[in-house]
Amino acid sequence: MQDTNLVVQMSPGAQAPVANTETEAPGVVPRDLSNREKAAVVVRLLLNEGADIPLEELPDLLQEQLTHQLGRMGLVDRVTLASVAQEFADALDGVGLSFPHGLAGALDAVNGQIAPSTAARLRKVAGVRQIGDPWQRLREVPAEDLAEMAKAESTEVAAVMLSKLETAKAAQLLGHLPGPTARRITYAVSKTTNVTPEAVERIGWSLAAQLDQRPEPAFRDGPGARVGAILNQSAAATRDGLLNALDEEDAEFANTVRQSIFIFSHVPQRIRSVDIPAILRGVDQPVLVTAMAGASTDEDLATAEFILANMSSRMADNLREEMTERGRVKQSDAEDAMSQIVAAIRTLMDDGTITLVETDESEE
Repeated sequence: MQDTNLVVQMSPGAQAPVANTETEAPGVVPRDLSNREKAAVVVRLLLNEGADIPLEELPDLLQEQLTHQLGRMGLVDRVTLASVAQEFADALDGVGLSFPHGLAGALDAVNGQIAPSTAARLRKVAGVRQIGDPWQRLREVPAEDLAEMAKAESTEVAAVMLSKLETAKAAQLLGHLPGPTARRITYAVSKTTNVTPEAVERIGWSLAAQLDQRPEPAFRDGPGARVGAILNQSAAATRDGLLNALDEEDAEFANTVRQSIFIFSHVPQRIRSVDIPAILRGVDQPVLVTAMAGASTDEDLATAEFILANMSSRMADNLREEMTERGRVKQSDAEDAMSQIVAAIRTLMDDGTITLVETDESEE
């Protein structure tokens, strides 16, 4: 008669039980699994534990092979499971450094660390599918640039783009479009009900590829901002003369430049009262005295009074005394001191410490 103590539940493919030499009790040895089967076991174990595995980042072929393998596994005994888990843990423990997969992954890893022109050229040469979510990259693109892309695409593609953006960003995009175009795209959103996820992904990668094909600009700021920054540091006579000449050549560009200019006389309209103490901490007192004592126009005098009104009365009185003692100030010295104050304001703006008050273009 067969000894029932030797009958064990075995899954298909399991090896026969062997006797334990110490206790003479039967035991089960791990099944001999292929690497693909081991991968399926590890994935199933991690999913059972609630791990979030980004399987969508795998190439499509590997996703298909893994899914098919999961469907073929059937039952796996505890001994085999423990053996595979231990082998996986040992492999992880032995990893010293992990590199990204492929050129696309490497470019994502060094994003922002290599020259933008180099990165753009490598992405174009690579010609491979990037990993990750293309829409995440598109969401980081300024709304005005997305609007230009939407105008160049079909209404249906633009509707998909609009649907994939956050509500606030989508509203900004519509604000940069002509009225009729915005209405057509908005209506086309109602036709996107049956668009498949695969189609949305293809559209995303197609739009993201356009970003790589655009030439990298040589200058970070636009022409108006660059000219405005130069004129900020120029003498008043030079600045006024150039703006008048620009008005004759290109009034629209001249207006753009004026909007980029921030000078000493703009302080009362563009700076909040509460920000004056922070600005003064970044300006040497002799510079402040020279600028305020040298104020001669109505606008510059108004700026000096605005600064004095937003500091302690004791400090204001001391400054007034020093301004009186300073006497007459050469115009060039006054303009140089005013430029240093403006430079201190620009530094705080770049640091995000303060922001300029927005003004209506009609008031400028």
